[in-house]
Amino acid sequence: MRRIFVGLLALAFAVLGALDAGAAESVLDKVKKRGEMIVGTKYDFPPMGFINKGTGQPDGFEVDLAREIGQKLGVKVKFVQALSKTRIPLIVNGNVDLVIATMTHKRDREKAIDFSIHYIITGQRPITRKDTGITHVSQLAGKRVGAVQGGNAGPNLLKVQPKATIVSFQEHTETLLALKQKKVDALVTDDVLIQWMAKNNPELAIVGKLYTVEPYGMGLRENDSKWRDAVNDAVLELWDSRKYHEVYRKWFGQDPEFEIPWYPK
Repeated sequence: MRRIFVGLLALAFAVLGALDAGAAESVLDKVKKRGEMIVGTKYDFPPMGFINKGTGQPDGFEVDLAREIGQKLGVKVKFVQALSKTRIPLIVNGNVDLVIATMTHKRDREKAIDFSIHYIITGQRPITRKDTGITHVSQLAGKRVGAVQGGNAGPNLLKVQPKATIVSFQEHTETLLALKQKKVDALVTDDVLIQWMAKNNPELAIVGKLYTVEPYGMGLRENDSKWRDAVNDAVLELWDSRKYHEVYRKWFGQDPEFEIPWYPK
């Protein structure tokens, strides 16, 4: 009986050890073995991430940045769509290796995932139709304002204008369409998209000044420092070589007006 018990105990420890080893395997190792990095990105947020109508493929600043990171790691890159509300679940469930999808680094999000160093700094403000006459956030009291589910733009607006009514949408394309169709009086999102909307829709007007600071970080699996360091190193190498600046100029027409946060080399 004692031999059976000892044997079962040894088997149990062996199984647990195998499970621990599997759980401890870094995403970096998995990506290297696979030869491919799976990245969640936006398909509805130009110029950051969108579907190119000409090619039918993902395109944009974050898409190009992901490709450059993949090149640094020596692997191919596969893209999957990441909505604002699905970004964190995609990471937690292991559906993607990395999320580069206009995600603001927030403390409450750190409860579920880790973040890379910040790779872009933006802010938030509304945009409206010129026919509304709205020029300041104070005028949004009692107005319907569109925002995407799972993002922080709606809650942030309510902090500065609690009398606004937030109308939620699944995607940014739906929010913009609702504004054009006069189903909402304004919409609110990050300024990188606000600027694109204003440039490509002459009937729209930007409302006021930025009232938040939104540092974007790439989402990664929690407690995987090996993977996080590899991603950070790749971003910093792109910055130091000014390849980052080349990609940034391609999509924004100028060099970045911010610095990548200091990180030990």
